[in-house]
Amino acid sequence: MKQTLLNTWRALLLGALLGAAAAAPAQTLKIRDDRGREVTLPGMPKRIVSLLPSLTETVCELGECARLVGVDRFSNHPASVQALPHLGGLDDTAVESLVALKPDVVLLAISSRLTDRLEALGLRVVALEPKTHADVQRVMNAIALLLNKPDEARRIWNRIDGAIKHAAASLPPAARGLSVYYEVDSAPYGAGTSSFIGETLARLGARNIIPAELGPFPKLNPEFVVRADPQLIMVGQRSAPGLPQRPGWNQIRAVRERKICIWVPAESDVMVRPGPRMAEAAQLMARCLREAAAGPVAVPTAAFTAPPGGMR
Repeated sequence: MKQTLLNTWRALLLGALLGAAAAAPAQTLKIRDDRGREVTLPGMPKRIVSLLPSLTETVCELGECARLVGVDRFSNHPASVQALPHLGGLDDTAVESLVALKPDVVLLAISSRLTDRLEALGLRVVALEPKTHADVQRVMNAIALLLNKPDEARRIWNRIDGAIKHAAASLPPAARGLSVYYEVDSAPYGAGTSSFIGETLARLGARNIIPAELGPFPKLNPEFVVRADPQLIMVGQRSAPGLPQRPGWNQIRAVRERKICIWVPAESDVMVRPGPRMAEAAQLMARCLREAAAGPVAVPTAAFTAPPGGMR
């Protein structure tokens, strides 16, 4: 009889505890985004829309790809996101389609013109835009806070940092100190010393021809590159056509000596996204620097005239 009463008492106590837990409101999350605004969510988001590839990749690297319900046009990694609704780019996002997905939060770039409109429609928006290594680490921590995975964010950043150090250590002395022009667009726009690309180059011992005072990704006068006379050029295949024929560029050392690394589109995606694949980007840069130190880089002449494609 005594044991029966004890079991009954335990059952009642357990029921009361479970009932209290069910009645308790979900713990709210507060995050300060890159606009300086504090965004409050009623709990960990179950439905996320990401409108920036680096943010998409960060969510997935944190192990929460399943929470994504929509992405921007350019998000293509990992492969699983290619099956999600693609909602357009910075200037042509399909807002009605986005709203229909009923996201708990929308992750986008601070430069997006969409923020005010989405907030006016009642959506929670977190604007994050990494531009430097420190930004990548900070943004990763912010997204990890949303997903309750702070330890995972630290693990990922330590892996990235360690891989960059390893890539730097793998380079021969002849690869250090090479002057490099990294072109991100044929306008031309270059990756400056203060950009995340520039920071990686610096950690690999390369000398960027674009000084920090010009900004992270400045539009350049082509004559600037000619005068700087880089020993090595890194460029995406989309921008490479016609590069040696630009006025005066045939006099640049990198062009004369055929020390030009051309990234195929998949590699370009890795290089220009400040996120979890920065370790892979550092390895690609290190390979390019090693090849340049050894002699002319094996780039087919057709790469400068053919349309983008897997040529390398």
